[in-house]
Amino acid sequence: MEDLLNNNTNITGYSIYKVKAQNKTKRNTLRDLFPPLPDIQYDIIYADPPWHYNGKMQFDKSSKSKEQLDLNKEIFISSACFQYPTLKTSELMKLSIQQISKPNCLLFMWTSNPHLKQAIELGNAWGFEYKTVAFVWDKMNHNPGQYTLSYCELCLVFKKGKIPQPRGARNIKQLVRVKRTKHSVKPIEVIQNIEKMFPSQRKIELFARQKRNGWDSWGLDLSMQDEIQNIFENVL
Repeated sequence: MEDLLNNNTNITGYSIYKVKAQNKTKRNTLRDLFPPLPDIQYDIIYADPPWHYNGKMQFDKSSKSKEQLDLNKEIFISSACFQYPTLKTSELMKLSIQQISKPNCLLFMWTSNPHLKQAIELGNAWGFEYKTVAFVWDKMNHNPGQYTLSYCELCLVFKKGKIPQPRGARNIKQLVRVKRTKHSVKPIEVIQNIEKMFPSQRKIELFARQKRNGWDSWGLDLSMQDEIQNIFENVL
């Protein structure tokens, strides 16, 4: 491998580990891009879209250049698409969220900071108007960024029509300080706060990974779990 590096100036950490990254990428195994949406309309929609990062990967410092590669150890590679199938904003816009939202409806949407512009565009495409930042999550654990250390994530709120009535708690704080756990897992405190704000409204979580009491749940993970369960039951 060292001879290969010396003879090829185009060798980089990315080129060496590109194949491995492709093998680790999660893909949608369903026939359609999305599972069917429920035939129900909701007052509150909570979404954590699987944002696409255009194949961007994060390496440790040993992969900054050919000269810095340490082939005696595993170069650290991380990407959102290793955790779940990601979707481009243009694909997310194809979801008919208008059909499951009542005339008066709120959309709470998580966005990574680099996707802030796309998140607002997505909310508009789904028939909502951006209003404000509902929650700022202090993860209490930073990631290196291009400009400043990144340790906060935003949950935006969009409105269609008017705010659903009746209202619940009006003293919910914007800042949520909860230590980050597993990749992309959001703090349960945010859902609990939404429940306090709108305790009687019909609610759905989009791109959910598990079912929650008092909420309808929709997402690729749930559909794939159901598909696996059906296969298992048919085998038995």
